Amino acid sequence: MNDNFYPSVTWAVPISNSNTPMLTHITRDQSFITWLVALNADTKERIVLQTVRWRMRVDIEVDPSMPLCSRAKLMGRPHQEQPHILSNNEPIPPNALGRPNANDAQVLMWRPRRGQPLVVIPPK
Repeated sequence: MNDNFYPSVTWAVPISNSNTPMLTHITRDQSFITWLVALNADTKERIVLQTVRWRMRVDIEVDPSMPLCSRAKLMGRPHQEQPHILSNNEPIPPNALGRPNANDAQVLMWRPRRGQPLVVIPPK
């Protein structure tokens, strides 16, 4: 499996015409499930051998006025939780049988200091 996880964020307010850096915080909480599967080459039957679940949580403070390499600081946990092999295998949903693409599940939200949050880029 090769998913090439490639998250990106915008420095400017995504709902304005200005390119002024305004990013102050990044919060990311993602969970993943991977299956180890045996495939019968003749019958195409799939047998789930193991189900692995893990989670990535990141909290980053950003100061766009600082010089490059000094703008972002990791807050909270410096280490992520280790992947967990489930004692009971979960079934594979049909959408997981296609080519993996976690990037299509990302959402860009703008959460202003005042006012309601806005979905700028919805999941595909």
